[in-house]
Amino acid sequence: MNLNNRPRGNGLSFYIILLVVILFSSFLMGRMGNPEEPTLSSLEKDIVSGKVESVDLNGNELHVEMKAKDGRAPQVVVKKINPLMVENYHKMFQKAVEDSQLSSFDYHQPTDFSNLFNIILLVLMIGSMAFFVWFSFSRQGGDGRTAMNFGRNRAKVNDPAKNKVSFADVAGADEEKAELQEVVDFLKHPEKYTKLGAKIPRGILLVGPPGTGKTLLAKAVAGEAAVPFFSISGSDFVEMFVGVGASRVRDLFNDAKKKTPCIVFIDEIDAVGRHRGAGLGGGHDEREQTLNQLLVEMDGFGPNEGVIVMAATNRPDILDPALLRPGRFDRRITVMPPDLKGRFEILKVHAKDKPIEANVDLREIAKITPGFTGADLANLLNEAALLAARHNKRTIQYEDISEAVFKITIGPEKKSRVITDKEKHLTAYHEAGHAIVLRQISRTQRVERVSIIPASGAGGYTAFKPNEDLYFQTRGDLIHSIMVALGGRAAEQLSQDDISTGASSDLQRCNQIAREMVTKYGMSKRLGNFVLPDNDEVFLGLDYAHAKEHSESVSSAIDEEVKSILDEAYSKTLDVLQENRVLLDQLAAVLMEKEKIEGREFEEIYKAYAANYVDAPGDSDDPFINELGDAAAPRATDGSAEEKTAGFESESEPESIEPSADRSSADPENRP
Repeated sequence: MNLNNRPRGNGLSFYIILLVVILFSSFLMGRMGNPEEPTLSSLEKDIVSGKVESVDLNGNELHVEMKAKDGRAPQVVVKKINPLMVENYHKMFQKAVEDSQLSSFDYHQPTDFSNLFNIILLVLMIGSMAFFVWFSFSRQGGDGRTAMNFGRNRAKVNDPAKNKVSFADVAGADEEKAELQEVVDFLKHPEKYTKLGAKIPRGILLVGPPGTGKTLLAKAVAGEAAVPFFSISGSDFVEMFVGVGASRVRDLFNDAKKKTPCIVFIDEIDAVGRHRGAGLGGGHDEREQTLNQLLVEMDGFGPNEGVIVMAATNRPDILDPALLRPGRFDRRITVMPPDLKGRFEILKVHAKDKPIEANVDLREIAKITPGFTGADLANLLNEAALLAARHNKRTIQYEDISEAVFKITIGPEKKSRVITDKEKHLTAYHEAGHAIVLRQISRTQRVERVSIIPASGAGGYTAFKPNEDLYFQTRGDLIHSIMVALGGRAAEQLSQDDISTGASSDLQRCNQIAREMVTKYGMSKRLGNFVLPDNDEVFLGLDYAHAKEHSESVSSAIDEEVKSILDEAYSKTLDVLQENRVLLDQLAAVLMEKEKIEGREFEEIYKAYAANYVDAPGDSDDPFINELGDAAAPRATDGSAEEKTAGFESESEPESIEPSADRSSADPENRP
């Protein structure tokens, strides 16, 4: 329903109707509160007939004393009369006294507090409603939520004097800062560029996963350039009222032009900049009108000099092409998760205000947290601080940070969960299978912890620490990932001659990797370099009429190749575990006894019982990684550093081992 079709002034009409109802109710209650007044004729007859001894008129309250009969006490009748009739009654009683029909008549004129209270209450109600109506319809400025200000922009303006964020506060993004330094220099010295005929990019699009620091980079640009900074979210433009979004865009740029040079930052621009015409019904809706106005403001007929638009999104694939062309968002800067050195720099920034133990080396923490964004690292240190406070510590120690890594990536352990011996035995072999296969075939990862304690609804987990950041993988690496994931299922088959539902998430992951190898990476021996197009469309209608771009025979070949890869990997996994059957039994027995094995103890068991001992993965040739060396290990006072090193990543999602059908609530397939 279009709310604009409603007649104007509906709000005021409501208050008017409410006022009429209150007035009518007050009048009706007043009438109902008064009993029926005596008539002049009946009272006059009683006075003439000599039945009345005396009369006392107190305001509108009449006290009539009747003459005594048969020796009984005189009867007093109290009645309320209409205030408008008081004067008539007063004249009648005076005449009766003069004619000797009444022995006495008194008149009093007291204040009627009940009527006065009602009048005051009514005045207060009317005044309150009048003030509310005036306040609602006359308020100006504000956040644009009132009826008169829907079209005003909701951008927050940061004063350059109060914006203390600079490039020094942004760590782990050196290349991104170098790209933006050009914008800062232009805002400070525009004549340097205008003399050469150069034009600064009108729009800068920051693209990257959530938590990588896109908003922080935009604030740092404004802080470095010391210019006003308008910040607004893309969702703030869209409203249920037609035309409001476009009006807010116009108002935003009008305000920005008054404070040039300045920066307009639109966070989550994909909320308003999505591809037009998507969806089954076409698309000329309010969001598209807002986008059209944004396109006009960024590169229209009007002058827009001195206003630089910066935007951030983690979904550049759904943005409208007109928004990305030169003249609008001329420059795209990809903000990726930090590398090893970047994580170290970010940790130093977030560790400034925290009492971290002196023997904690932040470079070692950076090493065990690949894939973490800046927001993840900030949350990591906060969780470590909470854990330290829980144990009444004065400083944050390495084991607190290590445990926080496990808590974030895997989840808190559920030590109170009651499991049967059969489930415990099956879980021990399952996790032992994962750990042994990983240790035997991986050249870049080390087992850091093997646990059969439930965590986040899972039956157990195997965590490992990557030795280096990996940005791409070979076919062999992907096969090894499949083998590690299948290690739990293979161990179940060897030890129990049966399989459970615990490998559900492992199988899903294996199938996904194998299918991507065939359809995305061209790693199939049969299909070769043939890959399928990426049809992950965001909108239903965008790909609605597209035909299937491969035949049924190709689909069948893909399925056969996926199955072939999985079968080959599973066969190799069984061979690894059969060769190390003694190691598998010993590791499972220790897990049954201790429930949790750290990295160093696992290495001792592996060295003692492995059929074919393989050296642990060494450090990379990367100079920064080598710099860690022995100095990176925390100088703990109790136990070795390796015992306290926390892995952050498991070879698969933590899984629940539930062999019985009557406990399906813990089955991985039923987990959210």
